[in-house]
Amino acid sequence: MFDRVEINVRAGDGGDGMVSFRREKFVPLGGPDGGDGGRGGDVVVTADATLTNLKMFRWRGRYRAGNGSGGRGRKKHGKDGTDRRLLVPVGTVVTSQTEDGNTVLADLDESGRSVVVARGGRGGRGNVHFASPTNQTPRIAQRGEFGEEKTVILELRLIADVGIIGYPNVGKSSLLAEATAAKPKIAAYPFTTMEPILGVVVVDHHSFVLAEIPGLVAGANLGRGLGHDFLRHVVRTKVLIHLLGGDSASPVEDMFKVNNELSLFDTALARKPQLVAVNKVDLLDVRARLKEIKKSLSTAGITPHFVSAANGEGVAGLMAEAFELLKEASAPEQPTGKALTKVFQPRPRSDCFVVYREGDIFIVSSPELERIVSGTDISNAEARRQLLGQLTKPRVSRALEKAGIKAGDRVRCGSLEWRW
Repeated sequence: MFDRVEINVRAGDGGDGMVSFRREKFVPLGGPDGGDGGRGGDVVVTADATLTNLKMFRWRGRYRAGNGSGGRGRKKHGKDGTDRRLLVPVGTVVTSQTEDGNTVLADLDESGRSVVVARGGRGGRGNVHFASPTNQTPRIAQRGEFGEEKTVILELRLIADVGIIGYPNVGKSSLLAEATAAKPKIAAYPFTTMEPILGVVVVDHHSFVLAEIPGLVAGANLGRGLGHDFLRHVVRTKVLIHLLGGDSASPVEDMFKVNNELSLFDTALARKPQLVAVNKVDLLDVRARLKEIKKSLSTAGITPHFVSAANGEGVAGLMAEAFELLKEASAPEQPTGKALTKVFQPRPRSDCFVVYREGDIFIVSSPELERIVSGTDISNAEARRQLLGQLTKPRVSRALEKAGIKAGDRVRCGSLEWRW
């Protein structure tokens, strides 16, 4: 099952601002009329109820949004870039991978819910924005901002009310087939179920979603066997049916091992309400051991259900009690240390800048000023003069003086370098 993928997304770049002047006949002193560039498109992830897995991302790992168009004369605004929308199944958790660790962007647990995972770059400002009483013919414009690029992890977590857990080959598939209309693969060997399977159980005109979770082995919390493929799908369930094999040498020990794997992966999973059921009571060897199994479970404080998924014995009673427990269960608790809280990451102020010294050169680091530098033809003497006027505004000058600049020192901003 494709329930966890890693993709690279990049939003569109903003369009460049335009340097243009009105030159129509009979329009004296037309002035600047360069338009702004269009905004780059966003990359948006949206939950779609018609999808069941992430298989569509198997063969492609890079997704791009459209770039914004450049501005035009007559103050014409460039066209915005086209957003790229990625559809994922309901229940997908979207995480951004960074150097400092992973950050949860959204938990898409409802159809139609969406999140912007990469924002498009802003369009550059045209030269009309740089006109002033002392500079009525601005020959500078701003380059479009680059769109965000991220590595995003899409992780599908099954949405079900009740989950069947247990060791491999204890009869989880048979129990699901008996209690619902689902038709899972059933065979006499472990790991016949390689992905979660859902079914609907009807109890007294009410229904709930029952899920068979793939079996696990010791060390599943470390990723062994089906490992995290098993454990991540248990997170959303409200109630667990812990199915034990009556033909096991020690059903109690099996139960403790499975619960231990749950608690090692996440302590919240081990605290979920559980019903313990012993399967395969239709076998003569198991029926002969019922008293022994019941006594060992009672010693551990467990009152088990005895069922046979093969002939349906005890299954209806088990589902009825699961439904009652489900009604009492509160909303699912978020796992410890994995709270799916959306992180608000505001963009920095557009006019912020930093001045620092690198050797004998003073560096002015400002995304907005650097976009003006890169969007201006610095080979033009007039444009270079106007550009230096932007770079030596009072706030920048005071910051450079505070950093200890003296006459004759070199200053750099982007690709432009000049003497102070």
